[in-house]
Amino acid sequence: MKKPSRRDFLKLASNSLLGLSGLLGLGGLIRFLSFDMDPAPPSEYDLGLATDFPPGSRTLLMHIPAVLIHDNDGWQAFSMVCTHLGCTVEQKDSGYECPCHGSKYDTAGYVARGPSNTPLKKLRVEVNDAGNLILFMN
Repeated sequence: MKKPSRRDFLKLASNSLLGLSGLLGLGGLIRFLSFDMDPAPPSEYDLGLATDFPPGSRTLLMHIPAVLIHDNDGWQAFSMVCTHLGCTVEQKDSGYECPCHGSKYDTAGYVARGPSNTPLKKLRVEVNDAGNLILFMN
C-alpha cells in the first residue's frame, strides 16, 4: 500500500469540506422551506355577554387591539391600529394618538392631525343568539 501524497491528502480534505458544506447548506434550505408560519389571527372574537358592556361605555380591547363603544345608536367598534404605518394608537383625553409618528384621532376614530389621512378602521359588532357580542375584524 502506497502512502498518499500531499496533493492527494489536500484533494481529499478539500472535497470532504466541500461535501460537508453542501450538506449543511442543503439542511438549512430544507429547514427554511419546512418552516411553520404563525397561524393567522382570528377574524372574529367572542367578547362575552352584551350585558357586561353597559350603555355609555367605551371599552379598550388591547388583546385585539380595538375599542368597543356602546352608545344610544347601539354598538360600534374600531381598530386601534394606526392607518399610517400600523402602530397601535394610545388613548388620550381628547381621543387617540399614535406614538410612532404623532397622528391624532378624535373619540370617533376620525383624523384630527396627520400624517395619517384616513380614519381608524370601523369593525362590525353583532349580538349572537346566546346574547354574546361578536367582533368581526374584516
